[in-house]
Amino acid sequence: MRVIITGGSGLIGAALARELGGVGHDAVVLTRSSRKEQMPPGVRAVQWDGTTSSGWGSLLDGDTAIVHLAGESIASGRWTADKKRRIRESRVGSGQAVLQAIHEAAVKPRVLLQGSAVGYYGPRGDEVIREDAAPGGDDYLTTVCKEWEASTAEAEALGVRRALLRTGVVLAREGGALPKMSLPFKMMAGGPLGDGRQWFPWIHLADEVGAIRFLLDRGDARGAFNLTAPNPLTNRDFTRLLAQALHRPGFLPAPGFALRLALGEMADMLLHGQRVVPARLLELGYTFRYPEAAAALRSLLD
Repeated sequence: MRVIITGGSGLIGAALARELGGVGHDAVVLTRSSRKEQMPPGVRAVQWDGTTSSGWGSLLDGDTAIVHLAGESIASGRWTADKKRRIRESRVGSGQAVLQAIHEAAVKPRVLLQGSAVGYYGPRGDEVIREDAAPGGDDYLTTVCKEWEASTAEAEALGVRRALLRTGVVLAREGGALPKMSLPFKMMAGGPLGDGRQWFPWIHLADEVGAIRFLLDRGDARGAFNLTAPNPLTNRDFTRLLAQALHRPGFLPAPGFALRLALGEMADMLLHGQRVVPARLLELGYTFRYPEAAAALRSLLD
């Protein structure tokens, strides 16, 4: 099967492409870079502009899947008005390009996996959040996630199976949140964020990739799926396990007001979590390699 991955140079997309190429799939990474990049075996790069189907739409056929992960990083840099515009436009615009390609394809692709995030649900306190929970309101991340998901919704009317990937915080040694979270502990200055009672919906990179592959193969997998480990923790409990894995103290909290001074609006993403559970993945029979945070952190940090 050919799998076209937007955002294939990011943390999740690169790991997914590497694994798919390694087991014999034709993994195609769409990239806006004009530089020749070295790709793993079984993976090839195709240039695109991020906003149209030009240059890659002809690759679609009935044995093709699209995994749409493209989008400006939300965790790098302060959320200025320009940054927020880029975050939204990079997701919605690339989604519209994916939909354009599907419209133009003489034979429609088999499946579309549409990226999203647990930010869709908004701050929910201690509520246990399954996939049937309503969106959390009109805060910035909820609005972006709703528009991101909606950008490819019409694909279903065109006969394409579509699943939504509402991803939590992906833990990996190669990048993402974990190296940034670990740095203060290595400097003996780590601790909970704010009061530490907010929930931390995490997932190991191996399970993020594993769940995506599982959903690619399951012909009955439609609609929203929470890509988070089945055992979320509060920020305080996760911090304790992270400190243990790093063999460092973890008792110096980062006050909420200090985070807001340093990060602006982005601090709310860290101070308001969600107690998200992967109910539908479990119901379909996906088996997590790392359901517990302690084992996940040991695998990444030992």
